Amino acid sequence: MKLGTRSDTFYTEQATRSLVSDIPPNLVIKINDTTYLLHKSPLISKCGLLRRLCSDTNDSESDVLELHDMPGGSEAFELCAKFCYGISINISAYNFVPSLCASKLLQMNESIERGNFVGKLESFFGSCILEGWKDSVSTLQATEKLPEWSENLGIIRKCIDSIIEKILTPPSQVKWSYTYTRPGYNRKQHHSVPKDWWTEDISILNIDLFRCIIMTIRSTHVLPPQLIGESLHVYACKWLPCIINVQSSGSSVSQTEESKEKNRKILETIVSMIPADRGSVSVGFLLKLLSMSNLFGVSTVSKTELIKRASIQFHEAKVSDLNFYDVELVQVVLESFLKFWKRISPGDADNRHYLLRSIRKVGKLVDSYLQVVARDDNMEVSKFVALAETVPAIGRLEHDDLYQAINIYLKKASFDDRWAGGCEDWAELEVHSELSKAEKKRLCGILECQKLSPEVRAHAVKNEFLPLRTVVQLLYYEQEKDLNGTTSTKLQKPHELLLGAKMRPATRDSNGKRSLGLDKEEFKREDITRKASLAESREKSEHKTQRLDDKLALDLEKKMVIREVKEEAKKKMSIGRTRSSKSEYGSEKRR
Repeated sequence: MKLGTRSDTFYTEQATRSLVSDIPPNLVIKINDTTYLLHKSPLISKCGLLRRLCSDTNDSESDVLELHDMPGGSEAFELCAKFCYGISINISAYNFVPSLCASKLLQMNESIERGNFVGKLESFFGSCILEGWKDSVSTLQATEKLPEWSENLGIIRKCIDSIIEKILTPPSQVKWSYTYTRPGYNRKQHHSVPKDWWTEDISILNIDLFRCIIMTIRSTHVLPPQLIGESLHVYACKWLPCIINVQSSGSSVSQTEESKEKNRKILETIVSMIPADRGSVSVGFLLKLLSMSNLFGVSTVSKTELIKRASIQFHEAKVSDLNFYDVELVQVVLESFLKFWKRISPGDADNRHYLLRSIRKVGKLVDSYLQVVARDDNMEVSKFVALAETVPAIGRLEHDDLYQAINIYLKKASFDDRWAGGCEDWAELEVHSELSKAEKKRLCGILECQKLSPEVRAHAVKNEFLPLRTVVQLLYYEQEKDLNGTTSTKLQKPHELLLGAKMRPATRDSNGKRSLGLDKEEFKREDITRKASLAESREKSEHKTQRLDDKLALDLEKKMVIREVKEEAKKKMSIGRTRSSKSEYGSEKRR
């Protein structure tokens, strides 16, 4: 909105603002560090406050006024002064709030003069700002500098009502401009308005205003929980930039106490706004918030809520969602997931199979995560083993991935690079070579030979980094399996395999890198033989796995029933003891 027609003749001279005029100034107004040399006549005619303050003097005398409590400071006052002089000014969503607050303080109302500044500003607010989307958001953001004045004048409430009304408008009816910069989104290729079109624009607001909007929207029950969750994710990415790299960086994030306190408040407020519906936010987002909770020192209540929410959706997580530098935190979520799983009644067959699938997904996730953290030079054996052992047997049908993690821990070399046919680089890069025999024994003690596939067992018996005890166990299992006729592949005798695995001299290839002394052609022939054997038993294995699933589901239901019976029996025994003690007490009393 443009007001006034005169050109701007204000100028500055030694921290003093004045304007070009043939009439000498007779009004001095001081606002903080700025002094204004002005004239009474144009200002008193429009400003009720100045008229009252200058009522005891005439126009020929000079008055000095101090208005240090001017809302918006000298800039807002100067806009009001220019309006009084008829100088051209522009009012927008960015300077509307301080202009209205200053004009209210100066009492530039219709009762002082018709067509005064307050009336024009209020008309502009209702007819222009509140009708627009971005102007409403920008004006609401401007109220952050003058919260009390804005609240008392009703600016905040009117802006929020306008914003919410537009957010609840069906996307097909959205005609105004909005900000949408999602990666891979091309507005020219998408003719329809995205459902989350509003999330980026309101993310510029402070956390208190943002929370007021989100909670009001939630109370209407018009938008789905997933859309509310998306707005929380957009806001967190804007105000907590470290959320993007928190999974792949340590906890040494430099921050002042002020920024830490600010981030803590933002994180806790976001957690409090997450809809209760499962899946309203992704498990990856929950895990990232949980990782940051330690950095910012959030409350125990918020952290507990994050652990609970993340554990419920833990089976949906990917390895990239987990924090590679906080194994203890991953274990806490895993333990919470298992507790949640145990509390769920198996119910019908579909529910039992869903629980089994969820547990096995988590088992697969943990083994893949172990393969990543195994490359960390500072990873302790105790932490590695503790996390691996937390996964129940029902969640890990095979130990191939676990073996790969252990192999990487021992050698920091990919399991696939070590045994896959056609690989030229067999380099062995030891990073945990300082492990003692006891540590290696504990590390490999979590493996179960019968849960390793034939290919992995064949690799393991030749792995010179495994403890001798583990190799002997593998050979014994292979021998027992061969004697029972469970495999058609002819295996070497135990002493031959043992000698081959432990006494084969290490050699150097053409590049000078160490190898296990295994001829590549021989390795390929052995691999073909193993694959042929595996193909013969694949169909039988599939039927066996299905039967095992049903058996595990049935065992799970039986365990829960037995647990309920035991708990009920304990209660009855407790009641019986109580009655017995009362009876004895009564008999003693009668005596």
